[in-house]
Amino acid sequence: MASVAEVKSAIDAAIAQINEGQAAVRVAAEKLAEAQQSLAAALEGSGNEAVGAAQASLFQAATDLEECLAATVAAIEQAQSYAAML
Repeated sequence: MASVAEVKSAIDAAIAQINEGQAAVRVAAEKLAEAQQSLAAALEGSGNEAVGAAQASLFQAATDLEECLAATVAAIEQAQSYAAML
């Protein structure tokens, strides 16, 4: 069985990995925002149904990334809470 120090160290390592993942998600969210702006500018005035669908898909992707970040924040909080109880 792992010692308390080893468990805490493993939790810290996992949190560091989550932080790295969060940074990647933030970069992806920024790129999606740029893509949304580019698409909106390129297709301004178009009433084509596909344009609306593309914009809706990008909006949904951005929303999903926000939810992902929120979930990782919760994961970190729970991991830290557990580590504090050790």
